[in-house]
Amino acid sequence: MDVVAACRAFVAVSGHGSFTSGAAAAGIPQSVASRRIATLEEHFGARLFDRSSRAVRLTPFGQDMLRTARRLVDLADAMTEDAERARLRPLRIAVPDSCPPNRLAALVAAGRRQRIHLEVRPADPAGRERLCRTLEVSAGIVAVPAEMAVWRVPLGLASRTPFPAQLVFLETLRTGRTGAQARRRILIQPEDDVAHLRDPLTRAGQSVGLAPTQVAVTPSLVDAAAQALSSPDLLLCSPQQAEDFGLHWCTLADLGLHRGYDIAAGAREDLEQLRAVLHPDIARCLGAHVGPRESSGGRQSDMPPAGEPR
Repeated sequence: MDVVAACRAFVAVSGHGSFTSGAAAAGIPQSVASRRIATLEEHFGARLFDRSSRAVRLTPFGQDMLRTARRLVDLADAMTEDAERARLRPLRIAVPDSCPPNRLAALVAAGRRQRIHLEVRPADPAGRERLCRTLEVSAGIVAVPAEMAVWRVPLGLASRTPFPAQLVFLETLRTGRTGAQARRRILIQPEDDVAHLRDPLTRAGQSVGLAPTQVAVTPSLVDAAAQALSSPDLLLCSPQQAEDFGLHWCTLADLGLHRGYDIAAGAREDLEQLRAVLHPDIARCLGAHVGPRESSGGRQSDMPPAGEPR
């Protein structure tokens, strides 16, 4: 027996003094209200209503039970409201601060369509790790090596002028013996200032004779992009970022660099929602390739580039 539903019918009928009116107020057919109340009476072993006259009156037992029935119905309603509020409670998630606002907004909107209410906290890689560690967020999109990643974003070099070939070699950035040619720097934005990206690039540059200052970490993405737009310097970035800034993007021939991302979450439910339900939406926000396997939340080990050279 559904005690709450039976008590709801009992309270409605007692309040209206009629099975017909009470059932209508409860949003159920009269026959259902009568059956539920009869079941409740059978369960308690006593009559709740006196049906000997045309009017529906509470019996003394019914009068004694009405207060408790009302309290039970009120508690059930309060529990339903609490559950709805709990479902609407935001899932705070640390996201890369390199994600454009329009793509973050699209991710939040996609979450709402799935009844996942995201509250994004943009931060750099170190900041995201700190937010997760201090439990200021429930989850975070964290930077990991590409071979461990759920999402991978190809990196290349972007310039204000077109590249002469489909690939760019680091040795072409080396200055001549006369030193007359200006040294073109490779600018690393904060999102890529992590050991598994910065160190291989630095070592590759040193191996072909680049000066130590030609691979430089910048204080912000805006600063790096502004420098690339106003000088011969090259921005290490994704195809999506190059397109957003109006730069020409080219694959780096010397080594295949990919940003790698995974989810860190304290609760398994949050982890599954983000990895599976919102997998393709997070991929689009990060600028990662959205393939058929990703749409179902599967890990993809060999993902094609997210864009082509401009």
